[in-house]
Amino acid sequence: MAVLAGEFIIAGFHPIDALVLTAERFGGLLSEGWVLKTLAFAIMVGSVMALIERSGGVDGLVHELSVKRSWVKSKRGALMPSFIAGIIVFIESSITSLVAGAIGRPFCDRYGISRAKLAFVCDSTSAPVCSLIPLNGWGALLLGLIGGQITAGLIAGESATWLLQAVAFNFYAFIALIVTFVAVWFELDIGPMRHATITPPPTIECADDRGHFSLFLWPMVWMIGGVIAFMFATGDGNIFKGSGSTSIFYTLIITLILMWGYYRYKNAITSHDFFSSSLQGAKSMAPIAAILLFAFAIGGVSSDMEVGKYLASFIGSYLPSAYLAGAIFVLGAIIAFATGTSWGTFSIMLPIAVPLAVGLDAPVALCMGAVISGGVFGDHCSPISDTTIISAMASGCSVQEHTKTQLPYALIAAGISFILFVLFGIALT
Repeated sequence: MAVLAGEFIIAGFHPIDALVLTAERFGGLLSEGWVLKTLAFAIMVGSVMALIERSGGVDGLVHELSVKRSWVKSKRGALMPSFIAGIIVFIESSITSLVAGAIGRPFCDRYGISRAKLAFVCDSTSAPVCSLIPLNGWGALLLGLIGGQITAGLIAGESATWLLQAVAFNFYAFIALIVTFVAVWFELDIGPMRHATITPPPTIECADDRGHFSLFLWPMVWMIGGVIAFMFATGDGNIFKGSGSTSIFYTLIITLILMWGYYRYKNAITSHDFFSSSLQGAKSMAPIAAILLFAFAIGGVSSDMEVGKYLASFIGSYLPSAYLAGAIFVLGAIIAFATGTSWGTFSIMLPIAVPLAVGLDAPVALCMGAVISGGVFGDHCSPISDTTIISAMASGCSVQEHTKTQLPYALIAAGISFILFVLFGIALT
């Protein structure tokens, strides 16, 4: 409905033209390599997760960490492995959410924690961590955008230096991680999270009641290692220039092949069960893939309508320089929420924020940090964001429930961040 309404406006309120534009929109998306790879990634993730469960890998993980090592013994401990994984795996936000979700699902079910709480942990660590440790595609994009401002003569210096300064002012990412840790450590369920659905443990038959920890561990290692390797390969030796969608796509294909060989070697699953479970897992992810496709479409509609530029037009020279960073943070959040993309928000807002900061004699690095924080916050809350959808997918809860339950935590972090941007704006101006 949102896509049709947007196309109706773009088409000058002509119904037939709107339908034609809608068809062209989806046709164009399905001809884009990165879109097809992302949709295939969503489908294959279902296969990987189903195989890990069917083979006994999930049982093995629970036994390894709960019984043999006694690391997970409470609700607090059940979410800490996912939180730690979300911080350690910072190469690509989608893989971050996937690994954190895969680790946390069995423990959440065992200790009566909602999958929505797990999705919140996955989503609150993926994009914030990737934006704080930009040794990935996030860093490459930001370096390029900052370099454009240097080339234009608006600022002087090195792109990397400016990026490090901007990351230091990425208040939302820091606060979001702190809020997430506090929510996990003190078992805080606020707002809709108190009423989130708790999924009972799945009944899975396998030869060994405990399964084998290696059946879970090796697929995770292959996925993380594969993404890093392909990021280097697709970037011709430069991980900053690697393609995230291509890396994840080929990594999952190779992971599924290696899983078949390893699971057969360990006699954990028959070939028939392997392919049957793969198909069932893939079918379960079809609705998620459809949601992703529609999310890309509405993001494209928002871009064509130039929503970001329209909203940015409200910031002018009349705004006091001390409050510019706070205004940029709010505006960036609105744009990211409306378009479902933090990267698109960076691309729109950085070329606007830097000239404004220079013209109003406001702290440039602080305004850059506000752009990054606003993009991450809006993307974090948006129901059409790919990270939001993938976090829900990896955790096994609905996108609607995930969006609703994590919003109070995100708003707390955003409120604190806004205050910090205003205070630092006043102090540094």
